[in-house]
Amino acid sequence: MLSVGANVLQDGRCLFRVWAPEKDKMNLHIIYPTDQIFPMKKMAYGYFELKMDLAAEPVRYFFQPDGKDDFPDPASHFQPNGVHGPSEVVNHYEFQWSDHYWKGVPFQELVLYELHVGTFTREGTFQSIIPYLDDLLALGVNAIELMPVSQFPGDRNWGYDGVYPYAVQHSYGGPEGLKHLVNACHNKGIAVYLDVVYNHLGPEGNYFNAFGPYFTQQYRTPWGDAINYDGDWSDGVRDFFSDNPLHWIVHYHIDGLRCDAIHAVFDNGAVHFWQLTHRRIQALSEKLGRSFHLIAESDLNSPRVIHSLDQDGYGFRAQWLDDFHHALYVLVNQKGKERYQDFGTLEQLAKAYTDGFVHSGEYVHFRKRKYGSSSAGISGDHFVVFNQNHDQVGNRVRGERLSDLVDMDRVKLAAAAMLLSPYVPMLFMGEEYAEKAPFFYFVSHSDQSLIQAVREGRKEEFKDFKWEVEPPDPQDENTFFKSKLNWQLKNDGLHHEIWEWHRDLIAARKVFPALSNLDKNHVRVNICPPGLFLVSRTSDSGHEVLCIFNFSDVPGYYTLPPDRNCLIIIDSHPKTGSSKQELHTHQLEVKPWEVMVLEVS
Repeated sequence: MLSVGANVLQDGRCLFRVWAPEKDKMNLHIIYPTDQIFPMKKMAYGYFELKMDLAAEPVRYFFQPDGKDDFPDPASHFQPNGVHGPSEVVNHYEFQWSDHYWKGVPFQELVLYELHVGTFTREGTFQSIIPYLDDLLALGVNAIELMPVSQFPGDRNWGYDGVYPYAVQHSYGGPEGLKHLVNACHNKGIAVYLDVVYNHLGPEGNYFNAFGPYFTQQYRTPWGDAINYDGDWSDGVRDFFSDNPLHWIVHYHIDGLRCDAIHAVFDNGAVHFWQLTHRRIQALSEKLGRSFHLIAESDLNSPRVIHSLDQDGYGFRAQWLDDFHHALYVLVNQKGKERYQDFGTLEQLAKAYTDGFVHSGEYVHFRKRKYGSSSAGISGDHFVVFNQNHDQVGNRVRGERLSDLVDMDRVKLAAAAMLLSPYVPMLFMGEEYAEKAPFFYFVSHSDQSLIQAVREGRKEEFKDFKWEVEPPDPQDENTFFKSKLNWQLKNDGLHHEIWEWHRDLIAARKVFPALSNLDKNHVRVNICPPGLFLVSRTSDSGHEVLCIFNFSDVPGYYTLPPDRNCLIIIDSHPKTGSSKQELHTHQLEVKPWEVMVLEVS
């Protein structure tokens, strides 16, 4: 795969390639190991190229558009000195992979775990994650989803201010560190998904305009200029970003991407950017003989996102199902109504279970218009559900997790409702043991005016949430340190009980055929006042599991079918010391905020 950037060839030489369609001249400025300037040859479609032998030492370089000022390579693979420094050539042939047998985890079997590299451990590096992989395996996790690791300003950031989509953050361990992590994960049977941002680039260190028309004034995003996917000279922009997934597949053995805010990728061309990207991924996947999946974060509530290319869809394997989170969250925390005014009924949660999108064409007050389209009939393996993620936690003024907002009975119920749903589940780091540390928004910019703009923008963005205190300063280093996990809690008292609860729920998904079946045609939901929520799940072979949730402050009573045998396999309020209990009564009492799971035969 030869894209833009510095591509080391198998013969040891390096092909430098950069897109600058409106420039007449381009120089390659090698600054290390020796200082030399080389003119580049202008090729077709606005590309400049130069092929040369590499020095034995690391080669660091800039490009000089029009032969003038030095700028880092927009497609840099490594920025060892940060976003303003020189780019460094990475020889991807040097790493010794040991995962050649790896074919990935079937998507419908995924149990995802979202983590932020900088706060997952004290060290905040790729390497420091590896010792915790066995803990994740013991929990039942078989895939991690890394928040963005593309080079961003400074050494602490959520990652959505990245400005070098091909480069791996230097403070996390750079390209070598990410490869070691992926290799270790694959050798333990864990897939690796990576969060990427193709809808905008961060402000600091963003030198793309020095090279070409990467941005357009025709559209706007909440984060700055929109990327030029359909205007003049957009072919080079489309190639730059649609080649990026191939970079992660080939050089880093990544299993899939979570694509940030795909609705903010504006493209009115005949072949949408996402369709182009998926066609390129399909071709490479067939060549390599392994699958590669893209997950969308989408605010469209449109089935087109997950429809195949043959259906004129965007081709995503799945998308985050925000409606599921909103419907469930407001039920377990009534204050959630302040955030999600259009949610709050059991009927909406039922629709989330059976259909997917809750808002599918009706009027939505938050949006002041009719919104969404039906996803009924679409298999559950096309959606990812969660109780928490970086946005849901980090966009609270105190960075509170669900376990800080509600009692443990409700935490258990919410965990069961998500993990026993007919969808692909995702946990947010620390959720599995009720981590006490907050997860704040943090940055480390060097531009003082930008720092102040971030502070003010943070307050303005969430003023409608009626914050009672000032949000912590994103630039303050302590805001970052307070967000680091406290792993020792996992083995303590109630925290360990919550961890065991998550472990048992995940195990049930894998053990019981009805719970591993994501065909929503096998899902039935009934509601019994005042708050019983009954979910029947069956397998193709007829195996049946009944999940009973009590979303109320009073006991609920359920009459069991007289001609069926029922065995309690999961209970958040166990009646005996045994993990399983055969029922000898026809009426079942379900305590407030209790969840029971019955195997029915």
